[in-house]
Amino acid sequence: MLQHGRRPTIASRHGMVAAAHPLAAAAGARILGNGGTAFDAAVATAAALNVVEPYMSGLAGRGVATCYIAKERRVRSLDFVAPIPDKFPVERFSHRDQLMRGALPVGAPGNLAGWCELAESHGRKTLPELFAPAIALARDGFQLIEFNLEEFDKAAPELAAHKALYPEWSRVYTAGKGSVAPGFILKQPDLARTLEALASDGPGLLYGGALGQKIIDRLNELGGCLTMEDFLAVKPRWVDPIAISYRGHAVNVPPPPCEGFQYLLTLRILEGFDLAKLKHGSTQHLDVVLRAIRLAAGVRIASSVPSPQRLAEILSDGHVEALRARVRDGRPVEGPTEQWTPAADKVAALEESHTTSFSIADSDGNLVCVTQSLGSVFGSGVVVPDTGLCLNNFLYWADVNPESPHRVKPGSALPMCMAPSILTKDDAPVLALGTPGSYGILQTQPQALVHYLDFGLPLQQAIEAPRARLTDGREVLIESRVDKDVHEALRQRGHDVTTGPAWTMKVGGMQGIAIDPKTGILTGGCDPRRDGYCVPV
Repeated sequence: MLQHGRRPTIASRHGMVAAAHPLAAAAGARILGNGGTAFDAAVATAAALNVVEPYMSGLAGRGVATCYIAKERRVRSLDFVAPIPDKFPVERFSHRDQLMRGALPVGAPGNLAGWCELAESHGRKTLPELFAPAIALARDGFQLIEFNLEEFDKAAPELAAHKALYPEWSRVYTAGKGSVAPGFILKQPDLARTLEALASDGPGLLYGGALGQKIIDRLNELGGCLTMEDFLAVKPRWVDPIAISYRGHAVNVPPPPCEGFQYLLTLRILEGFDLAKLKHGSTQHLDVVLRAIRLAAGVRIASSVPSPQRLAEILSDGHVEALRARVRDGRPVEGPTEQWTPAADKVAALEESHTTSFSIADSDGNLVCVTQSLGSVFGSGVVVPDTGLCLNNFLYWADVNPESPHRVKPGSALPMCMAPSILTKDDAPVLALGTPGSYGILQTQPQALVHYLDFGLPLQQAIEAPRARLTDGREVLIESRVDKDVHEALRQRGHDVTTGPAWTMKVGGMQGIAIDPKTGILTGGCDPRRDGYCVPV
């Protein structure tokens, strides 16, 4: 039945891009329309997001991808999150907030290497072709839209306090004015030249070349710890995903050190409950899901980067059944949801939802889901002069608490709370689903999947449906579109509920593509909590 006031269903037989900005989705669709694969389109989309969402991601960030590779008839994951730098002075830090801005939180860039690996392994197009849309957007400029304006103006006052960082940031992103207004056209000529040089010379310009050296020189001026050896150690890795069965579907995410196993454990717990028999959006529905999420978060935090043997135990029937029993017993569930903390501590929710996720499908049967980030809004705040590059602050996500059993070590893997997912049914791809949202990623994707698989909502409506974000203790923020009586009933069941706005980016910014296995029709879903957009081919 037609429902006025809702986004229409976006469908195609030939290709689809669902991304966090319409210009980035259009860039990827242009590549698909010109004969590129989903992997080619992923590179074009990612590069364009560098231009139009410079606060969320860029070639100097990091990420992971999960992909259905049609010619191999299997799902694979690509990890392009680099290790902790060899000279990272972890002993100088006791809390992650000490690593928000400046040179020391910067990790070696992984995104460019990841993009190039996607294109080289499974693409048909050259880097000049794939970077062309982003180069044009950077050189010619684009008008900032609503979400752009909000992010720029929220970041500006905080960055202004960092005297060594602010002048270049303000010059590049606000034309030196310090703020932006509706109608502002952002031109990034330095970034356009950087992308042109990379398209011509290849990734070696960054990894071991002049561009990498320029970044290191600037970081050294600011007291950083990165070396060219850290850049040369960036090696994207194709790995087999980990998977569980949920409602007859195989759900695939990257393996540890990616922390997506929390998402899988949540689904394993929920598999033991007949959610479809409950009223959608009811107290019973939300209570079960929220309890499962908090229990799974506690297991992930306690386990950090589990070995394959430990991961098998975590996802085993016996362990999962014990967690299901805990969901059923009705006693309040309390515990951390972010990182390890002493039992007596509770960490306040932070504004950390600065990541982007996009999904792409092509006519060859390939399906790609990428989640990538700068870490925080505008990453470290370091913009390298004459390059247009904003550097990540991924070491902000490292556990530096000296009391933690999981405190990171220089050269070790960095656990990362991302979960780009591919679902298959009878070995055929049927859904790509990913979201930004920091540790909320591992919470909001299972909520959307429950809307989609258990309650049968179409993908766009499943993404739009109200969601919740849990933080340490018993705290949970729930969008106000959930009935107010349900909010109160959940409080009575032990959830410390805060009623949020009707729509909030604190519960993510999800993009997805569904494939009808009978007809092959592609259906896109994009999140109105940000500037999500689907472009068919």
